[in-house]
Amino acid sequence: MQDDDKAVADARAAMDGFMAAFNARDEAAIKSRWFHFPHARFHSGTVTVMQTPDDYRNLVWASQGQSAGWGRSEWDYVEPIDAGPDKVHFRVQFTRYRDDGSVIGHYKSLYIVTYVNERWAIQGRSSWAE
Repeated sequence: MQDDDKAVADARAAMDGFMAAFNARDEAAIKSRWFHFPHARFHSGTVTVMQTPDDYRNLVWASQGQSAGWGRSEWDYVEPIDAGPDKVHFRVQFTRYRDDGSVIGHYKSLYIVTYVNERWAIQGRSSWAE
C-alpha cells in the first residue's frame, strides 16, 4: 500500500508510459506493462471488455475513421480527481495529430489506473474517441 501522493505520482508515470508505448506502436509493452486485464473501455456507445492481453484491439493505429492519418497523440492535461493507495482516477484530455502535425481532434476521457500485482497500470477508460 502507498500513500495517496505517491499513488498519484506512480499512476501518472503509468499514464505517461502508456502514451509513449502507444505512440511507438509498442503493442507488447501496452499489453504486458501499461494495461491491466481485464481492461474495460467505454466508447462509441458501447463497452468493450478485454479479458486478456490477447483481446487487445487498437483502431487508431489502422488510421481509419475518426483517426484517419493518425501520427501521434499527446496528453493536454492529466488531472487526478480521486486517489487511494491502489487506485487513481484521472480526468484527461488528449489530442490526436496527423503525421504532418495537424490536429485530428481533442478528446476528454476518464482513465482508471490501478495497483495490482506490484505495478501501476491502466485498467479502465471512458472517452468520446473511437
